[in-house]
Amino acid sequence: MPEAAPLVSHWRDRLDPYAAVGIPAHVTVLAPFLDTGRIGAAELAALHGLFAACPAFDVTFPRCARFPGVLYLAPEPAGPFRALTGAVAARWPETPPYGGRFPDVVPHLTVAYSEDRSALDRVEAGLAGGLPARARIASAQLLANDQGRWTELASFRLGG
Repeated sequence: MPEAAPLVSHWRDRLDPYAAVGIPAHVTVLAPFLDTGRIGAAELAALHGLFAACPAFDVTFPRCARFPGVLYLAPEPAGPFRALTGAVAARWPETPPYGGRFPDVVPHLTVAYSEDRSALDRVEAGLAGGLPARARIASAQLLANDQGRWTELASFRLGG
């Protein structure tokens, strides 16, 4: 989500450890996914077909929301993200979203982690003037962890 980076990078660089290891501002489709060693031509072709069958869409992030210890931007509509997650998880049922830890997957763009509620309050106040953020979701990226650093393994266009 390069459109969101100018709004969230300052905060993510300070309060999101995933930013430091190469994970850009994003809304997760499915994690964890297959081990990199299990991703070959057949899996990449299946992902290409799956994402090509889903139309590109516009999204707005009008507000912040929270999980315990996490501040995130809530996308509207969330349905297309849920559909992408459902499609990938259905194709690879051995990789349930978030390892099956949550009964309902909530699409979100994480901005900050902190157990200090006042720190999250400051981040939320700092984001308020930049909302709503808008983005066109026209692709999905497959990231892989290579010795602690995340890099793009492949990119897939939505809608063909």
